[in-house]
Amino acid sequence: MALPAALSGRLTLPVVASPMFISSGPELVIAQCQAGVIGSFPALNARPAALLEDWLARITEENASYAAANPDATVAPFAVNQIVHRTNDRLEHDMDVIVRHRVPIVITSLGARPEINDAVHSYGGIVLHDVISNDFARKAVEKGADGIIAVAAGAGGHAGTQSPFALVQEIREWFAGPVLLSGAIAHGRSILAAQAAGADLAYVGSAFLSTVEAVAAADYKQMIIDSSAKDIVYSNLFTGVHGNYLRGSIIAAGLDPDNLPHADPSVMNFGSGGNVSAKVWRDIWGAGQGIGAIKENLTVADLVIRLKGQYEEARQDLARKTRTPEIAVQPA
Repeated sequence: MALPAALSGRLTLPVVASPMFISSGPELVIAQCQAGVIGSFPALNARPAALLEDWLARITEENASYAAANPDATVAPFAVNQIVHRTNDRLEHDMDVIVRHRVPIVITSLGARPEINDAVHSYGGIVLHDVISNDFARKAVEKGADGIIAVAAGAGGHAGTQSPFALVQEIREWFAGPVLLSGAIAHGRSILAAQAAGADLAYVGSAFLSTVEAVAAADYKQMIIDSSAKDIVYSNLFTGVHGNYLRGSIIAAGLDPDNLPHADPSVMNFGSGGNVSAKVWRDIWGAGQGIGAIKENLTVADLVIRLKGQYEEARQDLARKTRTPEIAVQPA
């Protein structure tokens, strides 16, 4: 199946930048789109709710102006992430704004709801739903999602535990539509590996956390640079949903990362307190296991250039490795 226009044709790399709590704002999304990768942000990052309207208008206008001034540039579309769980009391308001602004891509999380998909489809947008299992993927497609984001082990923030190879393989056995792979992808080589595993695009988050445009504390950005996979802790304490977080931030919050209690999964919260205080929640920093590839604080443009170079080098290296050697003919 061919990819929908929103996911192809206007990309310098087969990458969707994942929406990140706090860190993804208009500056980051605009920079990602103008670098040629799909930028995204969680609707809940726009606080108060009235700010969402301003963010969508700014992203749309600045990208359009940039494209007009740079006709040879590749400017990617953008996406907005919606938490569709019942605890999100802004969902109806935010969906009204999204429909009015005709957001090209909506990423849904923590629940698949047909009415959300219908609303996006009403103006020609597409819905990508993130899942941690094949069963959830089936339910999402049955309810009208256009594509699947397979969130495998090692992904930053809310993440699953399955191998990316197993998860994508099971989904691809029955689904021919768009599949994105998330999980420890912070190098161009890993973007190519995601495609080789059966995904159409890579879903990349943590690599953008340390960029100049990310709305993250300086200490957060430095901790990303200084850390590696061994510094990632998997816990459901902070939101009620299992996710990956930086060990150093957990320690700084006065908690023992090796002895975290389990939270009641029925009591979900996304930045408003609940299982832990709101201040502590904000200071617990998500990251994926791929952060060992992040060595410095770059602009988004420079990071995408680096990823593209790594991706092309990996493609060439793979071509060399898989080229069939000529069979030498021995003299009689």
